[in-house]
Amino acid sequence: MAARLTDRRKKKIVADYLETESYNATAKINGVSKDTVKRVVLGCEGFAQKAQQKKKQNTLDMLAFMETRKEKMQEAIDLHLMALTDPEKISDAGLSQIATSFGIIVDKATKNTASGNDSLNKLDGLLKEFRDAVKSETN
Repeated sequence: MAARLTDRRKKKIVADYLETESYNATAKINGVSKDTVKRVVLGCEGFAQKAQQKKKQNTLDMLAFMETRKEKMQEAIDLHLMALTDPEKISDAGLSQIATSFGIIVDKATKNTASGNDSLNKLDGLLKEFRDAVKSETN
């Protein structure tokens, strides 16, 4: 017979589920079965309200984060547009390489990691590299 979950452990399972939005991931984190996670989550009073609040807060947090990076994103877009309109850069780098680097910048700028700084540091580094490359080619 399996051990009963304490109230504290059930709350942790619900909190982890709200974070991961995955029964499987939550089960792995907590060392229980997917069915146990599902039973605990669905048995939690007010779960739907908590989930809705969490999603709303995540959306607000991401919008606030993106707002703080607006200037950097505009700079990145400007640099990429310059590259896309320069036939020499397109022939040297290839359109797919330029599009890939643009995708990376957008991804890094909009991905909020747990530490909150990793993606920002990577974005700043990518922007510096791209800016330096543009400067060296214009000199």
